[in-house]
Parts: sequence; structure tokens; C-alpha cells
Amino acid sequence: MSYSNLKTNPIYLDIVLLIVRLFIGFAMLSHGFPKLQMLLEGGDLKFFDFLGLGPKISLGLTVFAEFVCSIFLILGLFTRIAVGFLIFTMIIAGFVVHGADPFDKKEMSLLYLAIYLLIMVLGAGRFSIDGMIEKKRRASEW
Repeated sequence: MSYSNLKTNPIYLDIVLLIVRLFIGFAMLSHGFPKLQMLLEGGDLKFFDFLGLGPKISLGLTVFAEFVCSIFLILGLFTRIAVGFLIFTMIIAGFVVHGADPFDKKEMSLLYLAIYLLIMVLGAGRFSIDGMIEKKRRASEW
């Protein structure tokens, strides 16, 4: 498929965005859910304190990004805002938490970061709640 096909058939881009959003959203949920369980269990938390606010607040912010924002991403609701939080989290994971580690330790967070950057630029696509809201907004302008 050449680039010109995307110009003439934008449905391809919308389908790919849907597939990527679903896959990456559910994949990140698998990282966020164990952290949510750790947060709900309480006890003595051993978690990276990236803002100097304490490990519990840092874990809470990470759970918000990796779990809650992933659900928003799957739904395509507030997609760019949700992806903004996920981008910030992956920057911290890739360059701060695993900054001194070899590439294979930071590779996963950098791959997530690259995909989130693409979603930030391209948006959620037609097959999303954001897409439905935009369609309704445009229809009301007529």
C-alpha cells in the first residue's frame, strides 16, 4: 500500500488506529493492573519516587496513567489527554527509572512511547468516542 492510498482511502488509517489503540491499551492494562493491586493492598510500598512526593503518590499517578488512561485510550475518549499522561509515564520509565540500564531494559517503555507519540499526532480516528463526538459537533455546525 502506498502513501497515496491513505489519502484516497482514509478508512485504512481509521482501522489501523482502532487496532493499535485496542492492542496498546490492553497491553498497557497488563502493566497497570498489577500496580493497581499493589496500591490497593497498601502496606510497605517499594516504588520509584519520581516527583519526590513519596512512593504511594508516585504509584497512584502511575496507576492513573497505566490503568485509567489505558481504558480511555481503548474507548477513544479524551484520547490525546490520556496519551499525554502515558507519554509522560513512559518518558519517566525509559529515561529516569531505566536510564542507567542497558537498552533491553528500557526498550519496552521506549516502544510504548513511540506508539503513544503516533497516537498523539494522529488522534483516535473515526472509530472512537472522540470521533463520534467530533462527527456530532460538525453536524450541529451545519
